[in-house]
Amino acid sequence: MKFLVLTLITHVPDPVTGELVSTHQRLRSVVDQAVQAEELGFDGYAVGERHERPFISSSPTVILSHIAARTSSIRLFTGVTTLSLLDPVRAFEDYATLDNLADGRLELIIGKGNGAAQRDLFHVTPEDQWARNRESYEVFRRLWRNNRITWSGQFRPPLEDAEVWPQPLQRPIRVWHGSATSRESVDVAVEFGEPLFSANVTNSVEPYAELVRYYREQWAAAGHAPADALVGAGTAGFLVTPTSQEAQDLYRPVYEARARQFAANGVEPAFSSFEDFLERSSALVGSPQQIIDKVHRYHEQLGQEVMHLHADGEGITPAQNRNSLELFQSAVAPVLRRELPSRPLAAPVNPASAVAATGSEVAA
Repeated sequence: MKFLVLTLITHVPDPVTGELVSTHQRLRSVVDQAVQAEELGFDGYAVGERHERPFISSSPTVILSHIAARTSSIRLFTGVTTLSLLDPVRAFEDYATLDNLADGRLELIIGKGNGAAQRDLFHVTPEDQWARNRESYEVFRRLWRNNRITWSGQFRPPLEDAEVWPQPLQRPIRVWHGSATSRESVDVAVEFGEPLFSANVTNSVEPYAELVRYYREQWAAAGHAPADALVGAGTAGFLVTPTSQEAQDLYRPVYEARARQFAANGVEPAFSSFEDFLERSSALVGSPQQIIDKVHRYHEQLGQEVMHLHADGEGITPAQNRNSLELFQSAVAPVLRRELPSRPLAAPVNPASAVAATGSEVAA
């Protein structure tokens, strides 16, 4: 199994101290954590994209570009790129540039995005968001394979023998289709023969397992080899300590702060208590053996080969967060990598080889 560290870059008061760090400090902490994730041997680092409170992750390409300059081997992911909100030509330009700066270490998880405020900001409606997502991805995908295209669609002005630069380094890039419980993203993933990344965050495992089963069924029905289906999965929280009691004591204030936020927003929580959350959610909170056992239980339902760890360190000190990540890498990851083997992520691209493979950038 492969492991990513993920951040959505929430910007909220610490649930224990009540302190709200500056935007500058919060963004710098994301870059520092990505560097730390590479030092500790994680396979990837993922940055989300949201355009509404309480997130400050509206520019993932900028953040990932800075991370690319500070790292050399860790894979860089988006989680998710909200193509339903974006102009696909502009998104291609940004990500093709980033792919070059990151030496071909980029992977994308795309999706329609979530939240009414960001839909309103970009004048996207609940009725057209899925069609926009699919159309934008069609353009984006074609440009990644050929940066001169002719195309027309419903939402974006047509392209007539249009050239878009720069060319990306990876041809093609691996794109995952992120989804919570909606089959629309699954249908696009199957259509293009691409992997699925299950959100696996808000609810217990059942609705996500149903979606993954649908993905595998549709994958086979479309004529793809069943063994080629690839699934990733998220987690609702993360904290590993030597004992389960220590993890529970540290994480309880984080859960309670979230519960208060849900209540203030009129959202009915999926779990009735902290204990219910620990038992039935995808959160990896506990001792190393508890984490290993839970990942195995989820793997029986989802068959995921990649997992992201939502490890922003809310409610704990930077030292406690690093200790948690270190313990995961020393006591949990080796066991899961051995017991749940997975296909490799792509290696960084050699820029000279990439140019040679096409003859030249201009000729391509």
